Amino acid sequence: MIHATAIVHPGARLGANVEIGPYSIIGEHVEIGDGSTVGAHAVITGHTRIGRNNRIFHFVSLGEEPQDKKYAGEPTRLEIGDNNTIREYCMFSTGTIQDKHVTRIGNGNWLMAYVHIAHDCQIGNNTTFSNNVTLAGHVEVGDYATLSGFVGVHQFSRIGAHVMIGISSVITQDVPPYLTIAGSPTAPRGINNEGLKRRGYSAEALAVLKRAYKTLYKSGLGLDEARATIAAEAETVPELRPLADFLAIPGRGIIR
Repeated sequence: MIHATAIVHPGARLGANVEIGPYSIIGEHVEIGDGSTVGAHAVITGHTRIGRNNRIFHFVSLGEEPQDKKYAGEPTRLEIGDNNTIREYCMFSTGTIQDKHVTRIGNGNWLMAYVHIAHDCQIGNNTTFSNNVTLAGHVEVGDYATLSGFVGVHQFSRIGAHVMIGISSVITQDVPPYLTIAGSPTAPRGINNEGLKRRGYSAEALAVLKRAYKTLYKSGLGLDEARATIAAEAETVPELRPLADFLAIPGRGIIR
């Protein structure tokens, strides 16, 4: 299942039914799980572990050194889970010793062409990144987040679960779970109503999240007051717990 023109280091570990396309290069410390496919002219290097049933398309660069001037050759890692689609010209770097030592991408993600995921980013499960999404270092993205084309995210920013970010948005602060973010300048536009419906959120749950959005953005309360109000309600409303937990972490401050 390895094309004759591919170069696979003898130390690389390939699972059952792995396919490596023409002219691709697989490095010594790379592990690729069962059923994964790698297209043509891909370079997978560094201490990189890739799970099962991933579809990796042509011309990607996975596991290369981080674009960080402090990096001095430490054996940091890139870890990619199962069932991801990684399209053409994506570039994912390894981590740095200044943070988590690992760049991590979960399961079931759909990562379109030219996506850049920098060092120490932590990506959850079932996310969608459209073409040319660019994450600086140390960014965290929660499950089911959707980032539209040409979205840029500042280093150390956090993006919560179920967030929808509109095309060409520039994210310089944390984005709480469930929100829709769009426009120029980028600003909150309500909850991600359609996305949440598709994932089975009930009308009652959506109503609860809309009230929380109004508390956070429309009530006139200061951030500390709004945070306390949502945290108190989350004690009896499970749907609010992810939002309350997110707001409890100072981070870069939320987009508001």
